[in-house]
Amino acid sequence: MPIQKPEYHEQDEYQNRLRKLQEIRALGVEPYPHKFEVTAHAKELQVRYPQGSLGHSEDAEKGSTPSVIVSGRLVLFRAMGKNAFAQIQDHTGRLQVMFNRDQTVVTGYTPSSEGNETLTPIKFIEKKIDLGDIIGIEGNLFYTNKGELTVYAKKVTLLCKTLLPLADKHSGLSEKEIRYRKRWLDLITNPEIQETFRKRSRILSFIRCFLESQGFLEVETPILQSIYGGAEARPFITQLNALDQEMFLRISLEIPLKKLIVGGMNKVYELSRVFRNEGIDRNHNPEFTMLEAYAANWDYNDIMRLTENLFEALAMELYQTTEVPAQSAEGQPITINMKAPWIRLSMKEAIKKYGNIDVDCLSDAQMSQQLLDSGHVAPEKLKTMKRGHLIAAFFEVFAEPHLIQPHHIIDHPIETTPLAKPHRDPLKRKEGLVERFESFILGQEMCNAYSELNDPVIQRDLLEQQAIRKESGDQEANPLDEEFIEAICQGMPPTGGVGIGIDRLVMVMLNSHSIRDVLYFPWMKPRKETGTEEETES
Repeated sequence: MPIQKPEYHEQDEYQNRLRKLQEIRALGVEPYPHKFEVTAHAKELQVRYPQGSLGHSEDAEKGSTPSVIVSGRLVLFRAMGKNAFAQIQDHTGRLQVMFNRDQTVVTGYTPSSEGNETLTPIKFIEKKIDLGDIIGIEGNLFYTNKGELTVYAKKVTLLCKTLLPLADKHSGLSEKEIRYRKRWLDLITNPEIQETFRKRSRILSFIRCFLESQGFLEVETPILQSIYGGAEARPFITQLNALDQEMFLRISLEIPLKKLIVGGMNKVYELSRVFRNEGIDRNHNPEFTMLEAYAANWDYNDIMRLTENLFEALAMELYQTTEVPAQSAEGQPITINMKAPWIRLSMKEAIKKYGNIDVDCLSDAQMSQQLLDSGHVAPEKLKTMKRGHLIAAFFEVFAEPHLIQPHHIIDHPIETTPLAKPHRDPLKRKEGLVERFESFILGQEMCNAYSELNDPVIQRDLLEQQAIRKESGDQEANPLDEEFIEAICQGMPPTGGVGIGIDRLVMVMLNSHSIRDVLYFPWMKPRKETGTEEETES
């Protein structure tokens, strides 16, 4: 069965460019050279040569102004008598280029006749090079009378002949769905998107430097695991053919990092991808970047300070202030203050403060009914929820949306957290609370942290309970990990640990509405199933 050609193969634009490609080769010009040496980029030239520091085009023609070698994508071209003007775009910005009919030559091309017309170098550029093609320019700098920094092109090198045109910014890339699906076009057409991703890289680099300054060592742990754990989530399942064994993409970094703490490594962290087979919306993507850090002899109070200090320092790095611009749920501009210390409330206190509900005065049946009435919890899920799960659900429904400024929500029910240490306060311990906190900003969870459970007897009991839930049909519960329990039996010191969703952190720090805006290649539905943006993202 022959392979079906894509739709664009039949488009006139593709066929015209394909014809030009063949003609370019026939004229002796290589349309895809191996390398091109560049000496400068658009933005740095603007800084290095301010207006008034250069001569005019006559000086550039004589070669008495600074010479440069630049490259970029051709995004604008217009012929004007003896000269032609263009703009090229590199990764730093745009730069104007002037081609001269007498002075400009094309690398590898000798003027020849095409029909009854002599194909001069500038005619070659006009007729064979299209918008979107990538070209190299050797020439001299000057300022036009209108104050535009320009390269007087002495030599033009075709670096890449494109066969498809760029999308029109005002129509072809107006829909977010297309921008997310074809990120390369988004980056070309919307240079501000490049800046978002440069800031993302800057954030990741800063986090690494910050943790290393605190004595943490970056490590790498397996992505493929025979047993998954560390979070309540459905895994992606795959097959290891060499061992004929079912494997899972990790849902968390937690378990192997704790094994390293058992092994005597004092402070470790990993900044990497994890995978959860769950819903897709503006806050969730099936694969995402997670930071997890663990420190021996720390507790959740130490981790709280580490977390808020990291966010504060990151805000200072990006904005030179602890105040970060954001938007409210209604789309109004607001300011988030990352200054430490953050507000600290227990889960029950948060429900009472923001939901005006005292869960200690409600029975399990009353709580179940209120959750059912809220419409946020499915009836079948309520049947399996213990009191701790009900309290956590109350928090999610009645308190979480109100946590706009940074909050640490501490002291969670033990049912929600099988890997955290029971509370040291006897009264809170009796209530079934553990030393766990989650941090919230703009009504969404930013991190999850514990005083890590290192009692192997309690750990086994809690993990067995979770395994029973899994056998009963809970697809987000974890299987029993005997190897992890064995490691705990061989001794893990008191430990504090934290997991931070990096994509959400970037969203908050860069005032982005959707996780798709801060991922290079967010997951998208197959094209035949994709509808409008409203249908694909809730």
